[in-house]
Amino acid sequence: MSRLPRLLFACSLCLLPVFAHAYADLPAHPQVDRALDEHLNVRNARARLQIGQSEQRLRDSGEYEFTLQGGLYRDQVAESGEQTNTRDWEVSIERPLRLPSKARIDSQIGEAAVARGQSALGDARHETARLLLQLWFSWQREQVQAAQWQEQLQLLQQQARITEKRIKAGEAPPMELKQVQASAATSAVALQQARLRAELAADELKRQFGAIRLPQSVAQVEPQPITRPIDYWRDKILDHNHELALAAAETEYQNRLAARARAERLPDPTLGLRYSSELNNQQKIGGVYFSIPLGYSARSAKAEAAAANAGIASNHRLVLDAGLESNIFNAYTRAVSSFGIWQQARDAAEALKQYAALMARAYALGESTLDATLLARRQALEAALAEDMARLDANESRYRLMLDAEELWHSDDDGHAPH
Repeated sequence: MSRLPRLLFACSLCLLPVFAHAYADLPAHPQVDRALDEHLNVRNARARLQIGQSEQRLRDSGEYEFTLQGGLYRDQVAESGEQTNTRDWEVSIERPLRLPSKARIDSQIGEAAVARGQSALGDARHETARLLLQLWFSWQREQVQAAQWQEQLQLLQQQARITEKRIKAGEAPPMELKQVQASAATSAVALQQARLRAELAADELKRQFGAIRLPQSVAQVEPQPITRPIDYWRDKILDHNHELALAAAETEYQNRLAARARAERLPDPTLGLRYSSELNNQQKIGGVYFSIPLGYSARSAKAEAAAANAGIASNHRLVLDAGLESNIFNAYTRAVSSFGIWQQARDAAEALKQYAALMARAYALGESTLDATLLARRQALEAALAEDMARLDANESRYRLMLDAEELWHSDDDGHAPH
């Protein structure tokens, strides 16, 4: 193997862990796909898509059917004092005829119904993915707090052992042990409360998404900065926004219904064939007939109502357009700012951790008071919790931005490749 291929191979091996752990703090993508597909909101949206497909078939075939009618009669005719009985019968078949312009509009309505169902399915899946991301990080936050309180309790128990040694050596009053034990008891209560919240968060996550398997611990992934400008994210989010696509599909559907209602002002004719036999088959009659409903007011009222519904759908889309710009700005700003906040929280937590360790050593050597040592530990705990919360906030904000831009948790149904 030449030098260049060996170098490229070595570089690829170095990059493998980076890509393997890029989403280590998220559930596995196959689990996500299954969880989203099984969620009730997505299943209902898929059922509504099937309704739209059924509507398309109905619109293409039309609602009109053939009507077959028949009758059998007995006539009594009195002539010259004699009564004559005759048997008559008739049969007819008729069917309303849909005008070509209405058939064309019905086909458009069917296509719009399917497009609306597809957009609704994509929107339901996207909103459900948002819910999954939110519940996942809520569970992580509670897990992290429980872990921090567990660590704090262990440190206080260690502090209690150090205090006991100092008391036995006559270097500290017995009261200090009570003080450490009280702090440890307080931390134990906080630990139990954190575990309870973590258990409740896990239960909510499993109830909503049964396919997600919760690990014993989640990898701590260092947040990544948002390097692309807001214009990039705005274009991507607007291009892949399912809510906007649903509003556009709903507007098109209502516009087609309004066009159909306007076309319905001209009623469809009914064409029929009739054949009858009278006077004991001595007289036979056949012919063609047609009928047209007469009436205008009711049809005009329906057309006006359909036009109003189309206007409502159009206005909803305009409101949505205005709100999306604000939502994109907020999501981008939150993702960018949360990364900077995490960096500051990380530096503060590291400094306070070192200070707390220094104070603990100083107390063990009799160079610091217990109050100062416990205060340093409490400040270090608060800083560590703040750093963990900031880390999770930064990761969640970034993932939320990626999710809205279709760069995370794609589905084959959406026409995009998975990450």
